[in-house]
Amino acid sequence: MLDKLEFIERRYEELSKAIADPEVIARQDEWKKLVKEHADLEDIVVKYREYKTIEQDIAVAREMLKEKLDEESLDMLRDELDALEERKEKVLHELRLLLLPKDPNDEKNVVMEIRAGAGGEEAALFGADLFRMYSRYAERKGWRIEVMSANYTDMGGVKEIIFVVEGKGAYSRLKYESGVHRVQRIPTTESGGRIHTSTATVAVLPEPEDIEVEINPDDLRIDVFRSSGHGGQSVNTTDSAVRITHLPTGIVVTCQDERSQQKNKEKAMRVLKARVLDAIQREREQEYAQARKSQVGTGDRSERIRTYNFPQGRVTDHRIGMTIYNLEGFLDGDLDEIINELIINDQTERLKNTQASQ
Repeated sequence: MLDKLEFIERRYEELSKAIADPEVIARQDEWKKLVKEHADLEDIVVKYREYKTIEQDIAVAREMLKEKLDEESLDMLRDELDALEERKEKVLHELRLLLLPKDPNDEKNVVMEIRAGAGGEEAALFGADLFRMYSRYAERKGWRIEVMSANYTDMGGVKEIIFVVEGKGAYSRLKYESGVHRVQRIPTTESGGRIHTSTATVAVLPEPEDIEVEINPDDLRIDVFRSSGHGGQSVNTTDSAVRITHLPTGIVVTCQDERSQQKNKEKAMRVLKARVLDAIQREREQEYAQARKSQVGTGDRSERIRTYNFPQGRVTDHRIGMTIYNLEGFLDGDLDEIINELIINDQTERLKNTQASQ
């Protein structure tokens, strides 16, 4: 590992010189690639230099222990050495995490889909709560949300809503939200005060760049029809809604939020590309999982990942066994406490797998 870190530091220094070279700056495409590579390596290099400084401090402290010192000074020196050794182990662990292969999708925008599951109207209302939760989280992060398609109920619930979250690192944090979300509460429609359990499913797809997914126009069937609003009421007298079917995969996307047929088509294509890329990546993952059965975690979206319990005011994430008693804040977009733990858990499992394969 240390040899690899030495190589990374040398490469970082080469890049530092290159991106400051006027001749390289003049070649903007090349310069941007080098700047990105430099930025990608920076955290590793900073941490590695911290490690080397600690190593030097440890060497100095050990040399001082050989000197003739009074007992009090020796005790202080031993305490300092213990603290340095502890810090060294922590930095080594952080370096191992930094060296883990990065998910190539982490910096991408996200296409999110929320669908009401079991529970009828209550499930749809919960779906609307989840959409508001992610919208508030996006606001906190400075991200932008654009609704691509939505199907509401008369009571303001969401049967299905598809939206894009645009912002740096959106996928790196929201990818852990895929799965079945369960709510336990007394519905507004319940006169007897009984607690009901309802569900909604969340899918999180990285939005692909155009170069990643090539869609042959001949593989598409495009249908147009009139849009409908809340409860089926007509909102448009022209055929502006668009339904696109990708014939090779059978993936269907419908968009009717815009009055313009062209805008609906553009939005539908963005969602379609994300779903096609997701299908391709899932096929690759399945092949990989079959080849390496020791892989941890299936990522199966049918798994129940989280419960929102209103009577107890708690949120429980079943994947990491974590419960927080801040349901109101969580639904208002305060998700980082659980998401941070999910990231740590993911990194720990990946590190175990990496070490086991070495």
